[in-house]
Amino acid sequence: MSASMSEKEKQSGEPADPALDTDLGWAIRMVSSAFRRVATESVADLPGGARAYLVLVALAGGEPPSQLSLARKVSLDRTVMTYLLDDLEAHELVTRRPDPRDRRARQVLITDTGRARLAQVRHSLAAAEGRLLADLDADDAAQLRTLLARVARTAQRESSAHDEAGC
Repeated sequence: MSASMSEKEKQSGEPADPALDTDLGWAIRMVSSAFRRVATESVADLPGGARAYLVLVALAGGEPPSQLSLARKVSLDRTVMTYLLDDLEAHELVTRRPDPRDRRARQVLITDTGRARLAQVRHSLAAAEGRLLADLDADDAAQLRTLLARVARTAQRESSAHDEAGC
């Protein structure tokens, strides 16, 4: 018997059902469910929870986006984004200002308080992710993140194309 066989395969002498072990939908569902649980715990004290975390991450990395482009970037409805930003602004985690290139648009900026809270949440989330990725070595974990990011970008493009087509 091969060294890569599972305990179940070794006991029964038959190969495990590869359909479940290699099914993308099953794997995504299991990982998504576990990640949602640990991530929700990690961002629970952040106003707006996981959505706010994504907004702060998006804001921490560069040129201040408009509210509309930020909503698109993190895949949130414009109205939801407005309410979320109102809440984040009330907690002094973000601020908004007129866009100097288009006074009708508003840029969103992360505050120093927002950066500090983001650092705290990232630390908590990294510990939770570490538990979830415990069976992977550092190289495998990095490769998984890279591959998932590529798939996520494809999924985002597909979602945008679907939305633009009015489906």
